[in-house]
Amino acid sequence: MATFLYKLGRLAFRRRHFVVILWVALLAAVGVGAASAPPAGSSNFSIPGTEAQRAFDLLEERFPGTSADGATARVVFKAPDGEKVTAGDNKATVEKAVKDLSGGSEVASVSDPFTGGGVSQDGSIAYSSVSYKVSSMELEDATKDALEGTAEKAQDAGLTVEIGGDALTAMPHTGTAEIIGIAIAAVVLVITLGSLIAAGLPLLTALIGVGIGISAITALAKPLGMDSTTSTLAMMIGLAVGIDYALFIVSRYRAELAEGRERQEAVGRAVGTAGSAVVFAGLTVVIALVGLAVVNIPVLTKMGFAAAGTVVIAVLIALTMIPALLGYAGRKVKPAGAKRGRGAKKGEPEPAPSTAEPKANLGTRWARFVVRRPVAVLLIGIVGLGAAAIPVGSMEMGLPDEGSQSTDTTQRRAYDLLSEGFGPGFNGPLMVVTDAKSADDPEAVATDVADRIKGLDGVVTVTPPVPNKAGDTYTITVIPESKPSSTQTEDLVHSIRDTGADVKADTDAGVLVTGATAMNIDFSQKMNDALIPYLALVVGLAFLLLIAVFRSILVPLKAALGFLLSVLAALGAVVAVFQWGWLSGLIGVEQTGPIMSMMPIFMVGVVFGLAMDYEVFLVTRMREAYVHGERPGQAVVTGFKHSARVVSAAAVIMMAVFAGFIGSSEAMIKMIGFGLAVAVLFDAFVVRMAIVPAVLALLGDRAWWLPKWLDRALPNVDVEGEGLNAAAQAHAGAGPDEEKELVRA
Repeated sequence: MATFLYKLGRLAFRRRHFVVILWVALLAAVGVGAASAPPAGSSNFSIPGTEAQRAFDLLEERFPGTSADGATARVVFKAPDGEKVTAGDNKATVEKAVKDLSGGSEVASVSDPFTGGGVSQDGSIAYSSVSYKVSSMELEDATKDALEGTAEKAQDAGLTVEIGGDALTAMPHTGTAEIIGIAIAAVVLVITLGSLIAAGLPLLTALIGVGIGISAITALAKPLGMDSTTSTLAMMIGLAVGIDYALFIVSRYRAELAEGRERQEAVGRAVGTAGSAVVFAGLTVVIALVGLAVVNIPVLTKMGFAAAGTVVIAVLIALTMIPALLGYAGRKVKPAGAKRGRGAKKGEPEPAPSTAEPKANLGTRWARFVVRRPVAVLLIGIVGLGAAAIPVGSMEMGLPDEGSQSTDTTQRRAYDLLSEGFGPGFNGPLMVVTDAKSADDPEAVATDVADRIKGLDGVVTVTPPVPNKAGDTYTITVIPESKPSSTQTEDLVHSIRDTGADVKADTDAGVLVTGATAMNIDFSQKMNDALIPYLALVVGLAFLLLIAVFRSILVPLKAALGFLLSVLAALGAVVAVFQWGWLSGLIGVEQTGPIMSMMPIFMVGVVFGLAMDYEVFLVTRMREAYVHGERPGQAVVTGFKHSARVVSAAAVIMMAVFAGFIGSSEAMIKMIGFGLAVAVLFDAFVVRMAIVPAVLALLGDRAWWLPKWLDRALPNVDVEGEGLNAAAQAHAGAGPDEEKELVRA
């Protein structure tokens, strides 16, 4: 591996024009494809294997033409204080609005609140439901403008009017925080690499990689059914790893220059060593993201594959475009430790590296302290992360609804008005589907189901059964007492399903519960059920990969256990902020509530991949020193001497990038951005910088033990670059034939 990458780095350095033109051409090609691609519709959210999904599929089969995937809007009207919407001018205003809402070619149906039971008991609030023929992302701007214009006219007439539903769903924005995150990353790069030129290379290549990835996702969004969240998460992860991977190679390149190597050789060695770590770190991230497919939820699978594709692009760019750009930069990128000043002019010899013993850096001093006090450092780290993880014990999971949005949005205000007028459960109606095709009297069965549901606790309203044209399938709408995200509503769903099981036993008729609330409940349950198998798959595969990288059993085991500590602590912080409300105002969380159902499994996947990044970059340097004859404790110090500064900078950069997404208007993006930023903080600075060296110091030589039979069976990936000396000698004077040699390799 190291030898192949060494040759690849030298080739990219020599053929820099071709490499850069190739990547720029690819960026232009996918950019044109994205610009000419049709707009993406809303993703088809489905949860295969769940009762809610089976009911939804049955509705589409037995009630054709109902536009089940079409956008919806609830226009809520409230009369001024002391007045009723059913009186005089107020009623006329509502009727005029309903008439206006009926216009437009994309409108499927509009309900009349006065004839359809859409008026609250006290007469102060009414609503009209609007159904559209197309999804919210496919609605024309004219249709949305007409909806908002109708609401404004009713407001001008003296009513309070708000609009709920997904018809006005807008693309999420991240605000200026994302730009600030990139600016922080740029500052850290300048401090770490010592010059604007060197700092600009990781930023430039990361932006090109993300540009290619996001453009490709945009071009394929329509045929593959991907939504805006998919590209946002891909951008978040791609930008973070893109900067970090390039940073590690540039830093190693500067270290090679400091050892007196000429630039082409330094590039080859940097790509052969740090590039090997980049490849395996990227593989762990890809394994974690692609592994999301085992959950068998299409939207999560698409998110994982899209983000994994962006990571692959980041790895390829780091291995090829960074060496090419270093060739262009020439002597503007200085050796590590070189003082700023006038660079050598063209034709002048490189300045000789300093032979003076450098002062021990902070990483070296910290590593020496940990090696002297490993037990104390280990206990403090574990106890601290354990305390941060305590809130996980009270974590409640669900999916965000309009009640979790900001009070500045009309959707949230409509949600509150409906709760005020019709009860909190009105925002989360349950759809009960009775499949009585095999029953002798389908209508009697449906009526019996409705009567049984009325007798359950937590039910406010049960509508009469509505048949399809064939008369063999009925729908019943159930309004719970409690809000959609409450445990009481979840209990009611389970009670209705238990009742359905009894009906099935008595009449052989199927009773299924669906609707947005039931889908959310089933989604959360499926995520819980998939967490352990997913964790076993991802950690197992990465464990095998790390055994090959580190030639050790205990080092990968320690890496996996450390990851579990960091991810639990990060989830604890998420619960404390987003569920308990601690410091929530600082990051703009206006409404606390259940943690998004996909958060634990998504955190497990992404954080594991990122955690292994730092493990690979930091511990490979220790492994390299140990292989070259240093004692275990000294190898830990040497690894920190060369890698601690860069790993710390990479972690700060990644935290800044993730934190930039906390400013998103989308609750899911905000939560993921916060969770990942905190996870990187815990994993990089507590687990990898404290717990890892403490454990390695305690284990000593045993840390690098590997059974001989396993050592013989494993492939030699040579992350330490042992084979580079032979490759360097072979390349001495081989210039013109280098491409052929690379191809043969």
